[in-house]
Amino acid sequence: MSLGTSKEISNYPTLSGHGKAMLDFMAEHPFAPTFRNQSGNRLLDHEVAELREFEKKHVDQPITWSQELIPDWLRQFIAHVFTHVPYYRALGSAPAKFADIPPVNRADLAADIAAFVPDTVPLERLINFRTTGTTGHPMLIASHPVVAARYLTFHKRALLLNGITLRHGRGQVGVVLVGFQQRCFTYTSVTPTMDDSGLAKINLHVDDWRKPEDRARYLDALAPEVMTGDPLSFAELAKLELTNLPRALISVSMAMSTGMRQMLETRFRCPVLDIYSLNEVGPVAVYDAAVGGHLLLQPELYVEILDSDGQPVAAGQRGEICLSGGFNFCMPLLRYRTGDFAAMTTSVKGPMLLDLAGRSPVRFQTRAGAWVNNIDITHALQALPLPQYGFHQRADGSSVIRLAASVMHLAEDARQALAGLFDIRQLTVETITTDNKILQYTSDLEGAYP
Repeated sequence: MSLGTSKEISNYPTLSGHGKAMLDFMAEHPFAPTFRNQSGNRLLDHEVAELREFEKKHVDQPITWSQELIPDWLRQFIAHVFTHVPYYRALGSAPAKFADIPPVNRADLAADIAAFVPDTVPLERLINFRTTGTTGHPMLIASHPVVAARYLTFHKRALLLNGITLRHGRGQVGVVLVGFQQRCFTYTSVTPTMDDSGLAKINLHVDDWRKPEDRARYLDALAPEVMTGDPLSFAELAKLELTNLPRALISVSMAMSTGMRQMLETRFRCPVLDIYSLNEVGPVAVYDAAVGGHLLLQPELYVEILDSDGQPVAAGQRGEICLSGGFNFCMPLLRYRTGDFAAMTTSVKGPMLLDLAGRSPVRFQTRAGAWVNNIDITHALQALPLPQYGFHQRADGSSVIRLAASVMHLAEDARQALAGLFDIRQLTVETITTDNKILQYTSDLEGAYP
């Protein structure tokens, strides 16, 4: 039976009595932060049942497709898209060869997102949110309450790969999302597929709390099974004296170095999952140290690696990640160029991405005059627990590495780590002055952007 105010009924159509009690507990706790926003799952009874079936199908389903053989589900997906999506219907019939379907990118979606929404999607249940990233075109993402809820299935899949099955349900807090920004979207909610277990999005910035020490007190009171965030918010979380530690940390939206992951695993005594996730398609892959790459997570998300001309590269060669399929039925993507780069290969655990790096590759000139890829800098700094850094080369060949204020004590370690590539006499260190994500690799040097 649904309970609560009209706002609660709108946000939580299936809200139970114990779910209402959980919302009150999280929002009214004496150590609670300021919650600046309202949100809710908006799921209907039949959708909760369908989500449980979706999870059963996908949480451990093997990924069986290969680059040499287009799977049947993708052929059906192509037929659906060219029939029901206005952008593709305007192109006429689908080409016989998959590689002849013209790729799209963020600019195409930003120009007219409505053209990528299928006619079959009921508009009254659509939701959207705006994403800007660190660069590129501002874009609205078309979504739905069911799409938002499907993220959990693939987070569970990533946890299973690390031997963790979620247990928290009625009367417990399942997940806390932690941010660390000057301004952050914060709210409380419940997860109906986990018997209305609690979910909260909080901001660790001290301005959102009565007292700085309330942050640890509140998290100890909630005792979440899992916390999600990014390297910046986890670096702040690591400063807190927590008694109740989570069973896992899930990092999304920013790349995490090996040193940072190892520091967090030691501090919280639990696995730290580095998930490559996009607002457009949700969780794509999770890093697995045993195989040295990011294992793909979605059985029905087809991944290609393309060259600058939009053609598939040879197996194991680096290029741009291109996606088709996925679980967002409101915005079905077909050969979507992500702007992120990696190589792809097959491991004993399934297909995976190697040397994953966000945004276009940038070349830097070494002290010997040779060019190196930005991934070489990533490798050089990998052992250091850096939550965030940027590297810029000036037009005269000198360089600057930008570090978060919290790790400026590692400035000389960072310089020495790069000594094999650059003349450290021409390498300075600056402090990052924003709480937001930055463009990681940039250059003023001619020829830096191949």
